[in-house]
Formats: sequence, C-alpha cells, structure tokens
Amino acid sequence: MRAEVLSFVLVFVLIAGFGAHAAAGPLEDGLVAYGKGDYATALKHWRPLAEQGRADAQSSLGWMYAKGEGVARDDVEAAGWYRRAAEQGHAEAQYYLGSMCNDGVGVPESHSEAEMWYRRAAEQGLARAQYNLGVMVRTDAGVAESDTEAVKWFQQAAEQGYAPAQTEVGAAYALGAGVSRNDTEAAKWYREAADQEYPEAVEWFREQAERGNAVAQYNLGEMYADGRGLTRSQVDAAIWYRRAAEQGHAEAQADLGAMYAAGRGVVTDRIQAYAWFDVAAANGVQDAARRRSLIDRELNEEQFVEASTLAREYSEKYRAN
Repeated sequence: MRAEVLSFVLVFVLIAGFGAHAAAGPLEDGLVAYGKGDYATALKHWRPLAEQGRADAQSSLGWMYAKGEGVARDDVEAAGWYRRAAEQGHAEAQYYLGSMCNDGVGVPESHSEAEMWYRRAAEQGLARAQYNLGVMVRTDAGVAESDTEAVKWFQQAAEQGYAPAQTEVGAAYALGAGVSRNDTEAAKWYREAADQEYPEAVEWFREQAERGNAVAQYNLGEMYADGRGLTRSQVDAAIWYRRAAEQGHAEAQADLGAMYAAGRGVVTDRIQAYAWFDVAAANGVQDAARRRSLIDRELNEEQFVEASTLAREYSEKYRAN
C-alpha cells in the first residue's frame, strides 16, 4: 500500500511539474507509463523532449537517473539534466540540484551553490526548498540576523503544511530565536506538525506538558481526545485536560467539564461538570455558562448546593492566569 501511495504522489508531482503541457501526447504517455512502472517506455517518451529543451522532461530524466529507473543509476547524468531544467527556472529541478550540491552527489560539494539553487526554488514557493534554505541560512551564517531570515523561510514552508518547517517555527517561538518568544504560537505550530504525526512535534508537546506548560498540556489532551498524532485515549485526554485546567487554562476547564458531563475518560459526575463549567465561564469561555445551565437542570437541591460550593472553591484555586 505504501509503495502505491508513493507512486501516486510522484506521478502527481510530475503532472504538476508539466503544468499546461501535461495534455500533450508524449508527456502524457510518459506519465501513464511511469505510473505503471514501465520506466523504459516513459524514458522513450521523455528523452527526446528533454533533448529538445523541455525543462519538465529534463527534470524527470534527472529523477530517473538519480533513482536508476529505466537506466543505470548515474548521479553525474542526473545532475546534468537537473541543471538544464534548473537553469530554465524549473523549481523542482532547482531543489534537487541544490540537494546534490549540498551533499556533493554527482557534482562537487558546494554549500554556496546549494544555497543559490534552494533560494531560487524557494522564491517560487517550493516548501521543501524554503525549509532547506532556512536550515542553511541558520546553520551557515552563525549570526543573529540569520535566525530572522531562517524563520521567514520556515514560516512560508510551514504555511504550506510542511511538517518539518512547522516544527522549526514552533521551536523558534519556544526559544525566541528570530521572533519574540510566544508559547501560544509555539504550541500552535507544533500542533500543526503533530497532527501530521511528525514525531519531533509530538515529543515536544509531551516534554513541555510534563514540565508543566499548560498550553502544551491542553494541546496534548486534545491530541489524545481526537486521536491526532497519538493513539486516541479519552482517559489520557482527561488527565492532561485536568493538569492544564488546574493551572487556570480556561478551554481545558470547559473540556474537562464536558468529559465529566458525558462520562468520557472519567466517571460521569454532574457536580464536577457543573463546577468546571462554572470556573471556565468565569475565565471567559463563552459557551461554558450555557452548558453549566444544562447541568443545573439535572441537579436536585442538595446536589446544586454541593456543586455551587465546589464551583466557588475551583474559582478561587483555578483562576485564569
């Protein structure tokens, strides 16, 4: 199944690279053949176009030489075809040529040339190139200003959903590197990456939550509740909601109240639900007061007194920070 998905993704990328030319006969025939794993036929269709100067075909030929698909693997030949396409402004080819320059594969190692090609691809909006450029700017420059430029490129890639870049943006906000420190923004970007099951982001949430970061605790609870980035567990969700709620995190307080009301991850307890909805409402969660009223209708007089007493206690202990 994984191989089928990867094959589909690659064909989709190739189609995107061909753009308006994808409907032309030889290109389309090559794509169909490539998707079927018939690399010899794909090569037969694409090589003449590459030799005629078609950048999209040149880039695809570079890929086939780099992977040894339909031809013997030849990194020098791959780099040559990528360069021809890159010099015509083909973003994917610029990215791959940059990677080969960075690693010294098929061409002499040159970080300055790698940065040049990454930058050209990044300026065309290619997320992987934006991420790699950010890494190079931050690593090679070694000055404070480099953090600001690196975050700029990470941010652009992150906004396209590129998980490694989302983690870098989260780290930048967590450390105050290139941006003002902001734990809420850090958690937001780590959460974006974690939702894609990017392990570094999930680990950051767990580490920060265990250190007592209420925002991370709340987000970890959400991840357990929704099964995003982690195996779904209402019990674990309730645990982390509680830790955040007891630090005054209003949304966690409301969600914990909902769990007590529905008996998700905890034993159903309307008195606890009432108390947590009450403190969440006091801390500014708009829907919490309505939900508290719904619980109120289900309580007898004795339970209402108990719930009100507990709510006052929670309001004193767990005010929003």
